Amino acid sequence: MNPAASAGGPGRAPRTGLVVQARLGSTRLPRKALLPLGGATLCDQVLARLALVSADVHVLATDEPSAAELAPVAERRGFELLVGPAEDVLARYCLAARRFGLERVLRATGDNPLVAHELAALLLDRAETVPPADYASYQGLPVGMGVELVAAAALFRAEAEAREAPEREHVCPYLYSHPELFVLDRPAAPDPWFLPEARVTVDTAADYEAVLRIYGALYSGEPIPTARIFAYLRGLRDPRGPGVAGAADLAGAADLAGAAGGLP
Repeated sequence: MNPAASAGGPGRAPRTGLVVQARLGSTRLPRKALLPLGGATLCDQVLARLALVSADVHVLATDEPSAAELAPVAERRGFELLVGPAEDVLARYCLAARRFGLERVLRATGDNPLVAHELAALLLDRAETVPPADYASYQGLPVGMGVELVAAAALFRAEAEAREAPEREHVCPYLYSHPELFVLDRPAAPDPWFLPEARVTVDTAADYEAVLRIYGALYSGEPIPTARIFAYLRGLRDPRGPGVAGAADLAGAADLAGAAGGLP
């Protein structure tokens, strides 16, 4: 029996936590979580978007050296703060699952200030209509927009069995590298949101500058609807210039966002 099959129960949704990993020890872009973005910090913008996703608990999971400075961000965005290992992020997620009694974890990362909260909601909706999976994520999104939905029991098994450093640092590789052990659900993203060549994560100074431009063009004090971000990204590939997109692209993404609970 796969680990996911034991989550929840008849007529009851599994207890779900949205857990965001973030710390200040990045080597390529030090202290990026506290870089200014949209009148707040990058971490603020990540949490503001993810707070729109329905979950039993929202958690910011960090390490000891980062906790004091990230705690105020978590508090003002309504997230619980959890402190765990710096490099063994898999163990950090397992600690969160145990601390908050989670049966499944919606995993997000703190370097994605344009994460698609509407798509996270769609992923949760999908989990109610397909056979239980240990790991689920949409494929073909812009880098930096996706989340992963993982059964806590699968995380615990990975914690016990994974030995390679990348498996511990990046949390889920052990799961999707072992389809013989885990049930995987990795559908292509819906057409309006399928844009694998785009990138909106913040890993380098150049990434940060690109995201600053997007916020400068689109941000008005509330989380930017994902449909507008896609319109902008498609416009970057349009000879007419940034922000130009076909009406069908924008309408399609907006329709899907509405199905996931509406635009913010």
